[in-house]
Amino acid sequence: MNQSSVQQFLDTAAGRGVWTLDPKASSVRLATRTMWGLVNVKGTFDRVSGQGHVGPDGSISGVLTIDAASISTGHAKRDKHLRGADFFDVENYPEFTVRVAGGTVRGAGVDFRTEFTIKGVTRDVPLTGTVDRLSADAVTLTVETGIDRARFGMDWNQLGMIKGRTTVAVRAVLFQ
Repeated sequence: MNQSSVQQFLDTAAGRGVWTLDPKASSVRLATRTMWGLVNVKGTFDRVSGQGHVGPDGSISGVLTIDAASISTGHAKRDKHLRGADFFDVENYPEFTVRVAGGTVRGAGVDFRTEFTIKGVTRDVPLTGTVDRLSADAVTLTVETGIDRARFGMDWNQLGMIKGRTTVAVRAVLFQ
């Protein structure tokens, strides 16, 4: 995939319109270092939804909604803690969102202007996505970024156990 093929697709009638996220084919994963950097904890969010829109002028927008309670790391006690007030606080903030306010095609990908809202806190987070598949009926994008949890009010870190940023990786399969 190259820049001209992605841009050409967005410039056609086939590329324009509303694209709906396929939640079964898409994934949202996270990874973070804990136990003073010795253990890499990985998790997935099992319930996601969303849409993308390519306007008549080629503008890009969209939203990805993640059910925060659907976090699964394979460890029930840890998952309960992640759902609690120290982290996602799902009782008060059952979901978080990524809103796309625009995008620029670069190479085989797109630089997105996005806002993440987690625990009621909204922050700009620029993202670069790669277009992995492109057809008249489906688009697959992958995005990976590092997030500073403290920027979103998730600053629990008993005895400094959690090191560095949390990596968030999204594979979004959208269809028209």
